[in-house]
Amino acid sequence: MISALFILDTKGRVIIHRDYRGDVSAKCVERFMAKLNELEDTSQLAPIIYDDAGVSYIYLTISNLIVLAVTRTNTNVASVVVFLHRLVDVFKHYFEEVEEESLRDNFVIVYELLDEVMDHGYPQFTEAKVLQEFIKTDAYKMETVAKPPMAVTNAVHWRNDGIKYAKNEVFLDAVESVNLLVNSNGTVVHSEVSGVLRMRVFLTGMPECKLGLNDKVLFANQGRAGKQKTVELEDIKFHQCVRLARFENDRTISFIPPDGNFDLMSYRLSQNVKPLIWVECFVEKPSRSRTEYLVKARSQLKERSTANNVEIILPLPQDATTPTVKASQGTAVYVPEKSALVWTIKSFPGGREFTLRVSFKLPSVQNEDAAQGKMPPIKVNFEVPYYTVSGIQVRYLKVIEKSGYQALPWVRYITTAGNYEIRMQ
Repeated sequence: MISALFILDTKGRVIIHRDYRGDVSAKCVERFMAKLNELEDTSQLAPIIYDDAGVSYIYLTISNLIVLAVTRTNTNVASVVVFLHRLVDVFKHYFEEVEEESLRDNFVIVYELLDEVMDHGYPQFTEAKVLQEFIKTDAYKMETVAKPPMAVTNAVHWRNDGIKYAKNEVFLDAVESVNLLVNSNGTVVHSEVSGVLRMRVFLTGMPECKLGLNDKVLFANQGRAGKQKTVELEDIKFHQCVRLARFENDRTISFIPPDGNFDLMSYRLSQNVKPLIWVECFVEKPSRSRTEYLVKARSQLKERSTANNVEIILPLPQDATTPTVKASQGTAVYVPEKSALVWTIKSFPGGREFTLRVSFKLPSVQNEDAAQGKMPPIKVNFEVPYYTVSGIQVRYLKVIEKSGYQALPWVRYITTAGNYEIRMQ
């Protein structure tokens, strides 16, 4: 529950102020700026600030503005932070750039939006496409009273009524990112998989979608555990369109999707992940002023899988000069501003190994010795189509609509590198 909302400039001057409950004074902005400056001086800045008067300040900064929510109650802070980000997204949808000038030029529309997105301190509708149907940016369009769209008065406020497509299609991408940290001795210190089911929906009317996964809990409840490969998903987060009660009851993912692009759900797996791209770097010193790196990159994917757009970022000492490179596959470019060599391999089939040798000079022996043991880790980027590390599978994706049309569901799997680092020896 938010008592009031302020939009300030960087000096704390109020640009926009909307009081929803009347239980806080406008002077609280002065206390907020004093607290903010005090915490900034001690390097203890946080998105939530409390004061002795029992007022909580939740804020975010964007461009040259501070968007501030003030409350006196024990509020769910996470929901307020999400609301502030959604409000900024609405402003971006209307004004392109969210800056002091754009808000001052459109202050009437800003106040209209603040009245619609929140009622008596409680968040309401934050879907920009829905809001734009009855809050127009052009004044001449406001002459006729616009009828509120069905999405505002409907329980399904994330989807408009009357949507029509000549071809009904739904696309689902299962995208997984591998976060991996390998020690200098080759031991995997940390491994984690974070995934998201990303959808693009082009469906007519108000369709009901049902999605089935190879969920371990579902298969165990049905007595089918052990018969098929299953995955145990952790930290599942759903889009607001998913019926949570239905999922909790029988693990069925049932929803009326928004139109266009959205993330249906995200998840995490804290399992031991075998490094998909293994990189080793051997350091050789032919002379006191010259150093050579021998880098071996090996794809540990199965032979039928291929990693695309592989990028291996190899750090070099900051004072390295005149590096010469020879790669058995792909291209390698020295990027001096990053003090790194970027080795790019467009296609890296499973089971293959490629090598790269780089030789460079160091102007001083002291700098060479100082660099040992302090080099940043090797970073790897890649993309593997038609493959997921977790083994998640979409068993079915059904689209049911009262008109009875046939929709075409498309599913694909992609694995990418997240924070994928290998420490050098």
